[in-house]
Amino acid sequence: MSSRSLRAFVLTAPGEYAVREVPAPVAASGEAVVDVERVGVCGTDMEFFTGAMAYLHQGHSSYPMRLGHEWAGRVAAVGAGVDPGWVGRRVMGDTMLGCGACRRCRRGHQHVCEQRQEVGIRGGRAGALAEQLAVPVSSLHVLPDSVDAVLGALVEPGGNALRAAQAAAPRPGDRTLVLGPGTIGLLVAMFLRAAGADVHLMGATDDSLAFARNLGFAQAWTEHSVPDLPFDAVVDASNASHLPDLALELVEPAGRVVYIGLAGEPSRVDTRTLALKDVTAVGVLSASPGLEATIQAYADGSVDPRPLVAATVGLDQAGPVLAGERPADAGPGPKVHIDPRQS
Repeated sequence: MSSRSLRAFVLTAPGEYAVREVPAPVAASGEAVVDVERVGVCGTDMEFFTGAMAYLHQGHSSYPMRLGHEWAGRVAAVGAGVDPGWVGRRVMGDTMLGCGACRRCRRGHQHVCEQRQEVGIRGGRAGALAEQLAVPVSSLHVLPDSVDAVLGALVEPGGNALRAAQAAAPRPGDRTLVLGPGTIGLLVAMFLRAAGADVHLMGATDDSLAFARNLGFAQAWTEHSVPDLPFDAVVDASNASHLPDLALELVEPAGRVVYIGLAGEPSRVDTRTLALKDVTAVGVLSASPGLEATIQAYADGSVDPRPLVAATVGLDQAGPVLAGERPADAGPGPKVHIDPRQS
């Protein structure tokens, strides 16, 4: 075991945390240790902070825990059986770590493995809100030079959004509607636009809609001002329990609805409407199958998510950010990043 220590953000109970000196990770067989350069704060992290996250009540997660699953960094060391050529590479990592042996994993669906760990989320796998992180090398994706740490830490949410946009299956000119202009919703809108779709957004606050318009999405509406137009696909990226049903009401017959947002309470959809409108409905859980294509989209500039990042703060500010406080100098974007190398 290493006697070295490093700084990490440790959540000990709902609303209770500390930045602590913890033992530095050691790369086990098949693993890499990464120097973390940037971490995104996600709504899932905030649910762990408040204690509302379902995994806590289902036995998949427990305190104390180390959060952080949207990250980028550089490989510092590797364990046994790993090509030493990984050392020095700039990488991001898949959140979902399947067992590798079950039927789902063997079919390439490790992101829904029943026994999966999720980095910084599930199964006791420490997350990236620390100076270093240990993960299986099989979960790493190399970042090209054009994808810096800011973009690298946006690959994980981008992979989710890309899959949602792909599930909407837009043809050039198709009219699409995204419900919820948060980080995921705006990323979905960016990927839909890159695919040639006519993109509309629906949000709840003037500020969020103004920000969407500043990103070039002029067709940004409130729930009460959405125009009566045929939407070929509707993506629900919100956390409002009534919007999954509204998505089904708004979509054109023979269209597609995509569910990537999660409400804090059960939502309802009328499957009679689903059948009678001949609608295809798709649920999206994970970025895993979309990570490589997201990296490529960022690298070639077809999608630029940089404006989504409102501020970058040090590890000591992680607690207030998770509690919902906006950094004093934050811009209008929905995403806050943490640089664990800063105090």
